[in-house]
Amino acid sequence: MKYIKGITFAPFARRGALSTTEAHTSLDRLVERTNADFIILVPTGLQDHPQAEIVDYKSEATMGDEELIAFIEYAHSKGLRVALKPTVNCKNGTWRAHINFFDEDVPCEPKWCNWFASYTEFQVHFAEIAEKCGCEMFIAGCEMVQAQRREAECRKMIADIRQRYSGLVSYNTDKYQEHNVKWWDAVDVISSSGYYPINDWENQLNRIERVVKQFNKPFFFAECGCMSVKGSNLVPNDWSVRGEIDLQGQADWYKAMFDACSKRDWVSGFAVWDWAWKQYENAEINGGYDIYMKPAEKVVKEFYGGK
Repeated sequence: MKYIKGITFAPFARRGALSTTEAHTSLDRLVERTNADFIILVPTGLQDHPQAEIVDYKSEATMGDEELIAFIEYAHSKGLRVALKPTVNCKNGTWRAHINFFDEDVPCEPKWCNWFASYTEFQVHFAEIAEKCGCEMFIAGCEMVQAQRREAECRKMIADIRQRYSGLVSYNTDKYQEHNVKWWDAVDVISSSGYYPINDWENQLNRIERVVKQFNKPFFFAECGCMSVKGSNLVPNDWSVRGEIDLQGQADWYKAMFDACSKRDWVSGFAVWDWAWKQYENAEINGGYDIYMKPAEKVVKEFYGGK
């Protein structure tokens, strides 16, 4: 697998966003400012709550098929490789990692079998688009901590995806969960969310390395990032952290990650979280994960430029 110098672009963009001038301009800036050669697009699927059985990917919350296809073509025209990562979220705000059902089906209760049927339909729909557009990778969801333990259903889902898509297939597990996925042999690429504390990279990479060596698969961080607020680089996975703006703290976190991972030849890239479809004007007051016009952007550009 070619090294991934990636950024997640416009995650969870609503219908119509990718067809705007702002989105195209934003992608142009990504190419000009970061040295990235790979983007991940994240179509949204929504379910009402963690025990709902239906994943809806046809509402106004989800990017339309035609605009997605056109945007993939535009990204390819800019020399970027493209991955699709269809990701489910709960309307009530519960994090997707908590989607869960009884281990055994019980009459009159929500069931894994019904949920997996709907979730697989969601994945397969976008796998067909990935195949049609020649996307370089398909990532079968993100951070499904409870669902990923259902090995049989996950293996069937990957098999169904492969019937529609002929490229590289991955799955993005959550931070601290790399060793809990038992079916890495079913995918081509292992990937995870690299939101690790600035002072704990060596420890976590030692743990992940054992998984990568066991399954003998390529690995990359399909997400990685840190907010630009004080204290975020110690708990980068906690998006609820609030405090004073700390642009340098974010840049320091990226440098620590790149420095640590550069010592491991099995780390085959990153997909930075994130780059919005419509950019803000003043980075000095933006405390989010975005790197646009922040010192972290320069760290990313320099690192990607050397790869």
